Amino acid sequence: MKINNLHKILLFLPLLLGLQTVVAQKAKQPNVIIVITDDQGYGDLGCTGNSIVKTPTIDKFYKKSVRLTDFHVAPTCAPSRSGLMTGRYANRVGVWHTIGGVSILREKEVTMANIFQNNGYETGMFGKWHLGDNYPSRPQDKGFNYVLSHGGGGVGQTPDYWNNDYFDDTYFENGVPKKVEGYCTDVWFGEAIKYIERNKDKPFFCYISANAPHLPYNVPEEYYNKYKNEDIPEEMKIFYGMISNVDDNFKRLQTKLKQLKLDENTIVIFMTDNGTATGYKDVDGKMYGFNANMKGIKNSEYEGGHRVPFFISYPAGKISGGRDVNNMLAHLDILPSLATICNLEMPKLELDGSDISSLLLNKDAVFKRDYLITDSQRVQEPIKWRKSAVMSDKMRLVNGTELYDISTDPSQNNDVATKFPETVSKMRGYYNEWWSSVSTEFNQFPIIIVGSEKENPVVLTCHDEHIHDSKIPWNQNFIRVAKLNPLGGEFTLNFERDGVYEIEVSRWPFESGLKINEGVLGRKATTYIDAIAEGKAMNFKKAVVKIGGWKEEKPVLADAKSVLFKGNFTKGKTAMSSWFIDGNDNEIGTFYFKITRISALN
Repeated sequence: MKINNLHKILLFLPLLLGLQTVVAQKAKQPNVIIVITDDQGYGDLGCTGNSIVKTPTIDKFYKKSVRLTDFHVAPTCAPSRSGLMTGRYANRVGVWHTIGGVSILREKEVTMANIFQNNGYETGMFGKWHLGDNYPSRPQDKGFNYVLSHGGGGVGQTPDYWNNDYFDDTYFENGVPKKVEGYCTDVWFGEAIKYIERNKDKPFFCYISANAPHLPYNVPEEYYNKYKNEDIPEEMKIFYGMISNVDDNFKRLQTKLKQLKLDENTIVIFMTDNGTATGYKDVDGKMYGFNANMKGIKNSEYEGGHRVPFFISYPAGKISGGRDVNNMLAHLDILPSLATICNLEMPKLELDGSDISSLLLNKDAVFKRDYLITDSQRVQEPIKWRKSAVMSDKMRLVNGTELYDISTDPSQNNDVATKFPETVSKMRGYYNEWWSSVSTEFNQFPIIIVGSEKENPVVLTCHDEHIHDSKIPWNQNFIRVAKLNPLGGEFTLNFERDGVYEIEVSRWPFESGLKINEGVLGRKATTYIDAIAEGKAMNFKKAVVKIGGWKEEKPVLADAKSVLFKGNFTKGKTAMSSWFIDGNDNEIGTFYFKITRISALN
């Protein structure tokens, strides 16, 4: 019997050892924290050469991290975030604008959070998502277990909770409004720290996506005061104050990781989403700020629009030591690289990014990329060559015609296209192949699903309407003055189930409690908080809703806060539009919508 038992133990020993190895590997999987700021450019840090902005914590992190010195994103925020989250070009995944229904991630896209979640990680995000505010594109639909976010592309934008202004706002906790106290950036980092404390004993992926220093330029007075005596424009003082506040919060985060003894086995990334918005500007012929000798700022196809800082540290994985990686790299590369470093099982995906983990882990690693492309579309339907850059290690082909040798002309002042026609031809050829690849679904807008148990009711705003001239009221100040919503916008919807639906429409957000035709007073400005416009009283007499072939018109009653429609709708994809008619027969598009499935078909 003893011999038989020993035989059995020996028989199963390899299996037991294998199981121990798997458990050990899982136990060693690093935590991952990505901190991404909004509208902060390469030159908006002390460590990259800015002599005015105060960022001591990030500067210290820079010194001990691995720095990607030639790192590129999209020139605007939602496209950058879509590429980071999916490892795929923004134009491929449906996110080529920041508004207008094309800042929404398509349902089929798999995100970084999905992959971490499927590999047993806890996943949390804090701050700016900007890839869809409705099912199936919300962060909680795309792999995040816990979410605390604002709406739209920034605090105070149209989908955000009414009257949010960065201070003591109401944000969305897994889709449910939650009142919080404090300045927005302090809240994102503070809640992320609480999340990390709750999940310290298991691997976690934490995405801290600050809306700062994006406009509106609001900041606690103590941070404004750091720059109030500097000889720089007023907006830049606030902008830099917002960055210094991010720096202080980054310090809070690092302190907490050290206290919890997580600092060695946690990958920490600091990056930004596009070129600077306000850190480099011309005022009456005088230049202020610092742009690291680059041409262009946010939304530009030139280098300053899309080359951004990227610093990464993982002491336990030997990603540290203050080392520069000078290869041309991109946000598209982060997902496949983290998958390798964290030993994640990956689904079969057609990624545009490359696994650059060898460059991060080994200073002698060799990596070669022929070309990389970025562009800024910001239109309803992408236009070939629009605000584009085809990049190689040395060359930049801009808008298909201008060629710059970055190695000798980093400011892109000397167009050498006529000197290197073969280079232009090759880069144009690569772009043509790329365009053919990414453009196959340009005619298929991302879809918002209604009637699903995942989100019922569905609240929509004009921020996500498809309007071909892009005159969209994308922030709440436009709502207050009832401006920029011409007739002709529509939503791309998919009714998930047949049923009776109520469609409620309003000029004001439903949580405001305001009557449709009511005006509201604005708030006064200070030196560091933007004014909020006074709300204009209207004289709307009728409301109209059109869904597919169904259309109905109803009167706007004197004290109405909204107008309610009801109809039977069958399962399937359709378009919806709506507008008000005033006493002079003028038509203006509706701002807010609520769609509720109330029963099966009558």
